[in-house]
Amino acid sequence: MRFELFVAARYLRAKRRQAFIGIITGISIVGVAAGVASLIVALAINNGFRQDLQERLIGSTSHVSLQRVADDGIKDWPPLLDRLSKQPHVVAAAPAIFEQVLISRGPRARGAVLKGMIPAYERKVGDLLSTVKEGSAAALEETPPEPEREKDHVGTPASPAQGAPATEDFPDSLTTIRARVAAMPPIILGKDMADNLGATVGTVVLVTSPQGELTPFGMVPKYSRFRVAGIFNSGFYDYDSSWAFTRLSDAQRLFGLGDLISVIEFKVDDIYAADQVARQLEDAAGSGFMTTNWKEQNKALFHALNMERLVTYITVGLIVFVAALNILISLIMMVMEKTKDIAVLMSMGTRKSQVRNIFMAQGVLIGVIGTAIGLLLGYAISYAGGHYHLISLSPEVYSIDYVPFAPRLRDGIWVVLVAVGISFVATLYPSWSAGKTLPAEALRYE
Repeated sequence: MRFELFVAARYLRAKRRQAFIGIITGISIVGVAAGVASLIVALAINNGFRQDLQERLIGSTSHVSLQRVADDGIKDWPPLLDRLSKQPHVVAAAPAIFEQVLISRGPRARGAVLKGMIPAYERKVGDLLSTVKEGSAAALEETPPEPEREKDHVGTPASPAQGAPATEDFPDSLTTIRARVAAMPPIILGKDMADNLGATVGTVVLVTSPQGELTPFGMVPKYSRFRVAGIFNSGFYDYDSSWAFTRLSDAQRLFGLGDLISVIEFKVDDIYAADQVARQLEDAAGSGFMTTNWKEQNKALFHALNMERLVTYITVGLIVFVAALNILISLIMMVMEKTKDIAVLMSMGTRKSQVRNIFMAQGVLIGVIGTAIGLLLGYAISYAGGHYHLISLSPEVYSIDYVPFAPRLRDGIWVVLVAVGISFVATLYPSWSAGKTLPAEALRYE
């Protein structure tokens, strides 16, 4: 094959009278390089979004969640949690309560998901508490309740510990107000929610539960005042704009659940085996329980990413296809230009297969050179984009504030195979045409 490669390489270096063919060859190389670079960058962006969303989701939520089918709460949860936490592949377990609430401060209000938790357990299954940037999550640690502290009354003023004034007291001094605020149950808000409410660490917000109590005056919602003890910033807009954390006991008291919890969260040793572990936990928990895992909870999101990846392959692959057409045109023109040279070679004993191999090698060389340039350019752009966060995004729309790039070696291998394969297919007709050249006919008028 050394002879065929030598002649193919010489043909690529066009002389002055063949400058037009040289331009077409250069355009073909640029086309392949542009297609390969575009595909590498597009796949790096798609993979970056997938990895970033997956890491944020898995770090923010549990891998597996267990709850009642009837949604009536889990009774006697400590022994159940202890038993299930010893199941195979389970790394940690944590109790939690999830409820929809309305959080307001003055005229501003925001719907939110309030999560009641025990920090010692929560830190083992998720990373959201570690994203508290202002204040501290230590305020959520359980403390023994004060004997004189009264439970909030529905639709009636709360005790002084809850921030309502006592009628028999003199006007509150600044020290008394601070003491009352300090005695309120703590809450941690997402950064975007806190910004929308105008809340900062130390301010007071009113949390209203839609699950009210029936009174002689009708259904009255429950409410309680909370002190903002911290603000977390996970970088995931859905959490930062609509989630809040409080102590498990305070959530139970607000929702009137007693000692019930709504869900037990689990962290497993293999996130991609979460569905199998979920089935094992469901069987171990017994009848009346159901499980969900992170794959099911975000199925639509990852399906959309897979569809986007397929569309990216098809759309950007068309660029490589157009480049292959340039290679086809270039080789056809080269065969027409080199008809006399082909006849001379064949008259000197060159076989038809060798002539075909010359033009096949020429087309593959164009594909290989273009692919190599495209790989270098694509990975360089991907590295720069991922390292320096060159492209900004609106977090309200995309949940993240920059375009993540995560190029993979496996994608590069597939792109090389596809690009070189298409380039090889483009050489079949011109090389077959060159092999059919008859020396006597080509040299008849020379």
